[in-house]
Amino acid sequence: MTTPKAETTTARVLAGLRHDAPSVRLRAALAAGADPDPEFVEPLVERCGVEPVFHVRDMLTWALTRHPEAETVPRVLAELRSPHARARSQALHTLSKIRDRGVWPAITRSLLTDPDDEVARTAWRTAVLLAPEAEAAELAEVLVSQLGRGGRETRLSLSRALIELGDPAVPPVRAAAADHPDLRVREHALATERLRRDPEAGFADAVEEAKRVVSLGPDGPPGE
Repeated sequence: MTTPKAETTTARVLAGLRHDAPSVRLRAALAAGADPDPEFVEPLVERCGVEPVFHVRDMLTWALTRHPEAETVPRVLAELRSPHARARSQALHTLSKIRDRGVWPAITRSLLTDPDDEVARTAWRTAVLLAPEAEAAELAEVLVSQLGRGGRETRLSLSRALIELGDPAVPPVRAAAADHPDLRVREHALATERLRRDPEAGFADAVEEAKRVVSLGPDGPPGE
């Protein structure tokens, strides 16, 4: 039986998730995770899709992970079809925290190649975490198709995902580094290989070395 006090607490949390102040929304998300309630799932997912403040979004995701997967996963999966990039990205992030490998079929090629860089970056990280071993080679091919994309952070995210994927990613990355017609793709592939060999190397240094190799060849100009 629900007590009046519990009803009041639930109402306060739900109101807090809609509050204008980020600090109030943060406390509401914390309360929702500390004392899970099925009534919180829908509002938490909806707020994830529109929340502009990163640390609040992260707390919303944490609160969802505190609820039973049977309640949260179907609702989060539905957000992957949202027309709003933030909703898709945060849903992917939440799935990466829940780590239910049964959702792998929902991590589609369209998400891995999403036109929004943040959605694609989150999809790459999530896919590497959830992909079955038998799907790793196909995933590697899709990830390699995104080499050369975006700015520094996007390229670094992709390199990290390919490195984390491990051996299945090595042949397609090397193939792209060897003879891809797009110089940006070759440079990105070479930089990824450099980071794989030397994890301590900075990405900027790896990119500069890759540019040199693409321009001059692995041995530098004639006579060196």
